[in-house]
Amino acid sequence: MTPNPHPNIAFFGTPYAARDTLAFLVAHGITPSVVVTNPDQPKGRGLVQSPSETKAWALAHALPVQTPHTLDDDAIAALRAYRADFAIVVAYGKIFPKTLIDAFPKGVINVHYSLLPSYRGASPVEEALKRGDAMTGVTIQKMAAALDTGDVLAAQSTPIHPEETARELRPRLIALGAALLVESIPAITAGTLTGTPQDARRATYAKKIKKEDGKISLADNATHNWNLYRAYAEWPGTYFFARRDNARVRVKIVRAAYASDAFIIERVIPEGKREQPYAAFLDAGWVAE
Repeated sequence: MTPNPHPNIAFFGTPYAARDTLAFLVAHGITPSVVVTNPDQPKGRGLVQSPSETKAWALAHALPVQTPHTLDDDAIAALRAYRADFAIVVAYGKIFPKTLIDAFPKGVINVHYSLLPSYRGASPVEEALKRGDAMTGVTIQKMAAALDTGDVLAAQSTPIHPEETARELRPRLIALGAALLVESIPAITAGTLTGTPQDARRATYAKKIKKEDGKISLADNATHNWNLYRAYAEWPGTYFFARRDNARVRVKIVRAAYASDAFIIERVIPEGKREQPYAAFLDAGWVAE
């Protein structure tokens, strides 16, 4: 029997990684029957309720959208009505209960931005940069009940350039993952793609990042600080505290470099001030803690 060239797919995703992957799928003739994303969230200084990047793109392209607050029985029943063969998940932001995984006859396919079993969890891109890795990649896995433990269906590696930050690396991985996903979908649809179990003994984890993780001490190792700067370039950014007389300010690092084993800060934004050269900040009498 010839496999269906237009499989019935549900797509789950929320931030721009999901939006860009969804756009790539549609551009290659793979249009989901439903797009599932997180509910609107308050954004910006005015805290205006705003759709996710994925929802905005889907609505602009007339795709059906669901935004369940929780993946409870009612939400799962609503998604079953689309009769999708399988689901694709890209940075959705919620843990799938087993009942939802079981709702798709051919399972749930997840795009993960590391070479599993390395860096299971919420922040694989940042973890690779934090550790100063020279290589990373993307994995297409068949979702299992435990986080990022499913069989590997496909994987592709890529070098991490020494000057690359998360701002440059993540879009490269998104593009790599989207292309690998499109290559894999015909075999997933036909049921001919055999998964390889992960070696749990080699598993490492990438925890969810908190805002305070971006705090660095300029007295720390220069390579360590450079890697933190690269990892947190998108969010939460890196920062330190500085003192002058009895004043203390939080200083955001806007631009930095690494040369001759030194972490070189070039531009900063002191709390409540405008962006400025770091040299000018020091000339004003501020001393980093």
